[in-house]
Amino acid sequence: MTRVLNAGRKGPQSGTTRSVVVFLHGYGANGADLLGLADPLGEHLPDTLFLAPDAPESVPGAPFGYQWFPIPWLDGSSEEEAARGMAMAVNDLNAFLDGVMVDEDVLPEQLALVGFSQGSMMSLHVAPRRADPVAGIVAFSGRLLEPDLLVDEVTSRMPILLVHGDADDVVPPQSLPEAADALQKAGFRDVYAHIMKGTGHGIAPDGLGVALAFLRDELGF
Repeated sequence: MTRVLNAGRKGPQSGTTRSVVVFLHGYGANGADLLGLADPLGEHLPDTLFLAPDAPESVPGAPFGYQWFPIPWLDGSSEEEAARGMAMAVNDLNAFLDGVMVDEDVLPEQLALVGFSQGSMMSLHVAPRRADPVAGIVAFSGRLLEPDLLVDEVTSRMPILLVHGDADDVVPPQSLPEAADALQKAGFRDVYAHIMKGTGHGIAPDGLGVALAFLRDELGF
């Protein structure tokens, strides 16, 4: 049984939806944390609807914070709890994306994912295992989970942009080349990377600019 993800939304500035961008937030945040990016992006993606769901589980001690799955070294959970939580979140996110395509009448190639940290981990894990490729993935400050399994489990390949700050002390910057290498070994031909100089665990203006150019290309603007 899947859990319903509550999502904030900002409609297309043109009034007509021809593409959808789904933001997936990081551990301890919520959908509103990334939905603000719809304003600067929407000016250049006028026919795009932006959605930002809250992850399915609340974070203990953080009344407005959510998680896609527990992180043992942060919350003291077990590896089994983390794996179980991730498996459930994968089903939840797949159901959410399926519902978006039906409700908004868009095809997979009209849908892009933009993740941050744990949201990037979810994006990079879920999208390649869906039946049809989405338009693209932007993964800020994340990493590829279970890279050794990807070669055998990938079912669709899409363009991917990996963006990371070189001063990130939460998710190591080395996670970017490691993800790129695993993706290329799994047959992904369009893997792009951008390093945000002097940036910690966050999104700098130059990284957002590169993401915008990528989204415009992949969504056909």
